[in-house]
Amino acid sequence: MRDELALRGSRWPAPEFLSTVESTNAEVAAAGRTGAAEGFVLVAGEQSGGRGRLDRYWVSPRDAGLTLSVLLRPVPPASTWGWLPIVAGLALLTAVRARCGVEATLKWPNDLLLGPGQAKAAGILAESVDGAVVLGIGVNVTTRPDELPDGATSLLAQGALVSRESLLAELVYALESRYAAWTAAGGDAEASGVMADYLRNCATLGCEVTVQLPESKTLSGTAAGIDPSGGLTVRTADGSLSTVVAADVVHVRPL
Repeated sequence: MRDELALRGSRWPAPEFLSTVESTNAEVAAAGRTGAAEGFVLVAGEQSGGRGRLDRYWVSPRDAGLTLSVLLRPVPPASTWGWLPIVAGLALLTAVRARCGVEATLKWPNDLLLGPGQAKAAGILAESVDGAVVLGIGVNVTTRPDELPDGATSLLAQGALVSRESLLAELVYALESRYAAWTAAGGDAEASGVMADYLRNCATLGCEVTVQLPESKTLSGTAAGIDPSGGLTVRTADGSLSTVVAADVVHVRPL
């Protein structure tokens, strides 16, 4: 894999591998505090305390998923960093399409959905750490259907036979390329092409959605667009627009 990335002109350090960690995000954050270089990638065979968005647990059998975290040191203003989880989602989508050939799309902001039923196969967690950003990515690769939680799927369950190493190489290359374009554009989502790519690949847009807000509140309406910060704009029944930045979105499907 190191040779493949080198042939593609990667400037990031070769990924490091650990058998078991509590959290790849925590390990990479600690490495960042001690001066680890941008592009440091840590891959784990198993996490004992993996986390997803909204403090949910991310659980995967040993070596059945691709579990990694990446250290970024963004130069663009912090006000633009909300696009980095979306950049990562687009990179993951690119890698899965290139190596797996399965039907794939994104649910806002960056959940990977597979197959006609659009079941979740991956999630991304971004955390700001002392001026850096850590991106945690978890993908169900060879997880069997009986090992998956309700509503989830894996690449194997969708008929895709791919190694974790092959997918990792494609993902790291796609993320490095997209991040470089975003950085070169000063974090501008439109100038970098991130906005246009996301609008083409976000399954949430145009859907009826229910958004779980803090304090057990909900917001229902139609996903109308993406605002300049990467937030989801929802049009409610009375025609008003609301933007949500960090929330759990459920696609409401007709019975």
